[in-house]
Amino acid sequence: MKWKVLKTEEDYNKASMRLMEIFHAEPNTPEGDELDLLTVLVQDYDVKNYKLPDLDAIEVIKYKMQEMGLKAKDLEPIIGSKGHVSAILSGKRELTLKMAQKLKDYFSIPAEVFLHSA
Repeated sequence: MKWKVLKTEEDYNKASMRLMEIFHAEPNTPEGDELDLLTVLVQDYDVKNYKLPDLDAIEVIKYKMQEMGLKAKDLEPIIGSKGHVSAILSGKRELTLKMAQKLKDYFSIPAEVFLHSA
């Protein structure tokens, strides 16, 4: 099939199904090239048609802390003093860019999560 820009939900569904069929295609093969093209087309359609909700950085931090079994004191090397950590987690103080960079690395979270807060 010749692929073109996805304009309808039907086009999107067909492209997504085909993408899943050839997901493990070898690079530098006709199917590998088709996979590359479909990835770009599907991603483009997603960006244009599906808005992801903005994440609250503090809620993400709290979730990751819970997931990893961390306490507020565990963030002191990253954020600063006990008071700083408390103020950040309660929303009384904003994340700085430096804190956001350290949290991004520590939690392995995309930087975009922190851009609204830092």
